[in-house]
Amino acid sequence: MSYSEEYIKNKVTDELKTLHVEVVDQSDGCGAKFSIVVVSELFQGKPIVQRHRLVHGVLKEELKTIHAITITALTPEQWEKSKS
Repeated sequence: MSYSEEYIKNKVTDELKTLHVEVVDQSDGCGAKFSIVVVSELFQGKPIVQRHRLVHGVLKEELKTIHAITITALTPEQWEKSKS
């Protein structure tokens, strides 16, 4: 099964109470490779590995068919700094 950018975005948004999510299908539409930027207060005080585990946990079933995923997991403060 392949997944859409919208499907991944909605699932991550719902599960992680995000402030911002960007999902890009980098697989030319086959839904097997994604790049994701996730901004959530749930990441506050957590190292990158734990943040990635949270995202992986949300997408556990989907990762059985997704071949590659790149995650950028930021706190709201980090997100604001990255925009300037």
